[in-house]
Amino acid sequence: MTAALLDRAARTAIAELEATDDVEFGVRLLRNTPTHERRDPALLRHWAATADAFGAGLEPVAATARIVESDGGLAKGLLARYTSRPVPTVELFTDTLALAHELIDLLGWRHWYPAGSVRAAAIAHEAVHEQLHHGPRKKDLKRALDHVVLRAGRHTLYGHVAGADEIAAHAHARTVCGLGRSPLLLTAALATAAEPQHGSPHGSPHGREK
Repeated sequence: MTAALLDRAARTAIAELEATDDVEFGVRLLRNTPTHERRDPALLRHWAATADAFGAGLEPVAATARIVESDGGLAKGLLARYTSRPVPTVELFTDTLALAHELIDLLGWRHWYPAGSVRAAAIAHEAVHEQLHHGPRKKDLKRALDHVVLRAGRHTLYGHVAGADEIAAHAHARTVCGLGRSPLLLTAALATAAEPQHGSPHGSPHGREK
């Protein structure tokens, strides 16, 4: 399948996605993440907006993982995948990247996603996860989200907000790669374009294996 074969229903669905703001895509990501099913929608939007702003404000970091390219991403619902063993590696899926660029041109989104920016954004996304998972910014994100699970005197324990690091990584990629919209919009459009034959790249198009 190619993006040029989008039917009227798919085009209508993508137009509705285009009208959705970037923070709302973050809300949807959180809502579809286990542990958030019964959360107050206002709280989810607050967390999504906070994580988006946090990621956008992070300083750029150089990618240290090995970069490889593979086919078969559409079948897996992935644009990129990170693995830490045997050596840290970011795997980019060329078929999903190709569909992304075809879709961007078809929809007239090139001003939002300049040439080469999707690949760069996927790499930037994975690079910043190192800070958010194992580096000093992990605690900073928790504090920013202010999800308090325990207070004891002067001590405060902040809980993990599942999915917030993913929103922050997307916002970081959007900012450092000069994108006009979040990669989450492109992800949702890709899911719509790929769904008839391949199944949608639901959630985030970034896989992560230890």
